[in-house]
Amino acid sequence: MEAGADPSAAARRARFGSLPGRVRFEDMVEEQVVPKDPARDAYAAAGSLISYSCLALDLGL
Repeated sequence: MEAGADPSAAARRARFGSLPGRVRFEDMVEEQVVPKDPARDAYAAAGSLISYSCLALDLGL
């Protein structure tokens, strides 16, 4: 480095002069266990017909 170089440029080079180290895949993944919700997983025949869409039923065929 030159003697007359800008001190702020030297500080930037010291801080951002190299890339950070690699992050392992295991460190990026977070596993969560969600407890079973019987109310959400239960099958309701009446509720499934409400969201059922069929062109033949819409036309009354």
